[in-house]
Amino acid sequence: MSKPFYEIVDNLPTGNITVKALNALDFIAPGEWENIVGFKNTIRQVTGEDDDDLIHQIGERVIWLYNDKSEGYQRAMWLYQTVDNADTALGAAALANKVGEKIGFLGFLNKVTPKADKAQSIDLSLKVVVELLAFCSINGIPGDNIGDFVKSLADYGGESIMRMAALICFDAMIPLGPDFIQKAGEVIEGLSTSELENHPTFGKIGEMIPGGSSSGKLSFIGNSFSSVTSWMGNFVESKGLTVEGITGQLSNYVEIADDKLDYLAAFLDMTTNYYEHTGTQTVAKHIIDRAFAEI
Repeated sequence: MSKPFYEIVDNLPTGNITVKALNALDFIAPGEWENIVGFKNTIRQVTGEDDDDLIHQIGERVIWLYNDKSEGYQRAMWLYQTVDNADTALGAAALANKVGEKIGFLGFLNKVTPKADKAQSIDLSLKVVVELLAFCSINGIPGDNIGDFVKSLADYGGESIMRMAALICFDAMIPLGPDFIQKAGEVIEGLSTSELENHPTFGKIGEMIPGGSSSGKLSFIGNSFSSVTSWMGNFVESKGLTVEGITGQLSNYVEIADDKLDYLAAFLDMTTNYYEHTGTQTVAKHIIDRAFAEI
């Protein structure tokens, strides 16, 4: 990791397109997510402590734990960053000057390229795998422990449940439609190892995925995705999520056209990094809780 952890947390934005898009999903889990930023401020918020000396001690311990490569915190952070960078690299720089403004969506159609359903389905399944691997890394359990991960979803809250809500809305329902579970499942089931190997996101994180060979990794990806489909389906149903409802909320921040949802998905890929943003907050909370308990 090139940046120290305190700097990563300090540099979390307070009002860019990612934050606005996540705020648009507040209707799914009202008041569940607060955009806590800043290293010392995060320590205060997580621990409830105000003593500067104690906050400094906790901060030192957090940095030590994060830098210890025998722990899984750096690996989790790398996974969250890498899976998002694969989406955002193409267009984020070009649109950086629009951060904080209301985006005229149609004006950017010439800068985005919609993904085919197959590519989008692979992206969705790989983000599920990254969430699983990061969960295992943060909690110090084997990276192929699908069962514990699925059980943990029932306890997700705060930035973690917001990350999963964004995954379902931005990377599943908007680009693939309400039957995204069936669509993505069929794509993954019919995927060849060469197609997987040629996917750019897999090229970045493939070495981290259990399974040994490409066929073994493909099997692990399929098993990981299928293991969360019931949870995803129940989440969509219990929250009453519809594509129209999601885009209606987003329209408070982005001018969109109902017949251009594939472009909207590409636009969100380019301009948001919700996995890295909320992933940083998740890693920070876990390390701070541990450091506080140890001190």
